[in-house]
Amino acid sequence: MNSSNPENRLLPVLSLLFAATLWGVVWYPLRLLEEQGLMGAWSALVSYGAALGVFLWVFARDISVLKKNALPLLLMGLSAGWCNVAFIMAVLDGNVVRVLLLFYLSPFWAVCLGWLLLDEKLDARSLQVFVIAVVGALIMLWNEDVGMPWPRDHADWLAVSAGLAFALSNVFVRRMQNVDVLLKSVCSWSGNVLVALAWIVVSQVGVPDVAPQVYGWAVLLGLGGFLMMTLTVLYGVTHMPVHRSAVILLFELVAGAVSSQLLTDEVILLREWVGGAMIILAAWLAARIHAEGET
Repeated sequence: MNSSNPENRLLPVLSLLFAATLWGVVWYPLRLLEEQGLMGAWSALVSYGAALGVFLWVFARDISVLKKNALPLLLMGLSAGWCNVAFIMAVLDGNVVRVLLLFYLSPFWAVCLGWLLLDEKLDARSLQVFVIAVVGALIMLWNEDVGMPWPRDHADWLAVSAGLAFALSNVFVRRMQNVDVLLKSVCSWSGNVLVALAWIVVSQVGVPDVAPQVYGWAVLLGLGGFLMMTLTVLYGVTHMPVHRSAVILLFELVAGAVSSQLLTDEVILLREWVGGAMIILAAWLAARIHAEGET
């Protein structure tokens, strides 16, 4: 225990707050790149490709572990890839705060996937969390024109699917307790590159005709943004209990809400705030249940 050293306890918290702040505001440089002609999938490809390039040596170092866990690492990487690419496309096309709140339906998906894939029993308290998340989503997704709760546009679908992919990638992470965190990270970045490439091919988006410095800014976003976000999250989660890190990372919602209010003219309806608050509450309660299970 290092409880006698307050600095050792504070640094993981600060690293997670730093990462959550970056995730909450990363939509803005992505939109600036899009305004310069570098579309979302290409931004993801260049940025995550730059981060991957720095750590390609990990594949050679851990080749035996990679071969032994090839399939789960591939599935984890593709899940993480869809999560991040879909999230990027959603915040570029949709309302920032709404996208962030819909993404945090991930506790709902975690309950479903844990039951289906990990044989985790749904006790009474977990069922309450499940219901709160579902009700919050129904309130938030209510479509006045359709008259029923349903994602209202392309960005909503992407945000919801990103949260599902995030939960799925975590299932594979839990299954591979013996795999080094850095190898998982490199596989995650590889998944981002593969998904971005697939998106570009399927969408038939040609190579953007942009100035070289625009690609340079995308590389800097990858090295100074996405890479730093990954490493600071890994540091924080490694050095403190999972339930605390999960709650701290919800600060992303605060950063996203504040930045969107300051930098855009987007408006969030009261109904969406109420539904979003219920989703946040579900995430917090899920973390509390997890914490009590660890003690």
